[in-house]
Amino acid sequence: MSKRSYFYRNSLSIVFLFLFIITLAAQALTGWKEHNKDLSEAQVPILSLFAYLGTGHFISATFENFQSEFLQMSLYVVLTIHLRQQGSAESKKLEGKEEVDRDPKPGKDSPWAVRKGGWILNIYSYSLSLAFFILFFISWGLHLYGSWIDNNVQQEIHHQLRESLAQFLAESTFWFETFQNWQSEFLSVASIVILTIYLRQKGSPESKPVDASDIETGK
Repeated sequence: MSKRSYFYRNSLSIVFLFLFIITLAAQALTGWKEHNKDLSEAQVPILSLFAYLGTGHFISATFENFQSEFLQMSLYVVLTIHLRQQGSAESKKLEGKEEVDRDPKPGKDSPWAVRKGGWILNIYSYSLSLAFFILFFISWGLHLYGSWIDNNVQQEIHHQLRESLAQFLAESTFWFETFQNWQSEFLSVASIVILTIYLRQKGSPESKPVDASDIETGK
């Protein structure tokens, strides 16, 4: 066990989780004020912050972003198994097998699933992509639910009939929200795949060594 502090050993995840909590709280606060502004202009009673957290407005906005991120990561994990990009730090080598391709062998320090073997090992072997896909579908469903609820709130404010979930799915609103997030995630992945061919960041595991050739693939 490393003698480094707990924070040092886990600083990357801790910092990102801290940033996530801070920005989620900021989103909730600003979204609450924006939503209450719309309600006030429509002469509808405003909501407390706690009540706002259960509204379609907050649920939709939150999971609209979550689902696109999880889709990006799930596809990235799966597609990088077989697809290559010459010169990219994000790609496996063009030829030959790599360490991640080897068959698992049980050892005293191996994860429990590897030592157990059988169907448990088979599931564990694909658990990363499975987890991301499950998180994607859950987030997509919650985005749909939140967007539908918020849409019906707007319908009532404007004295229009509420819509069924099927009616809402047949309209463009939800799909516009969905595709505008998906395309940005696909662009961000394409950017890091392509930019790491030619650009460097000293000290980052997401970059090739500074003196590496542009055509050198992988880290």
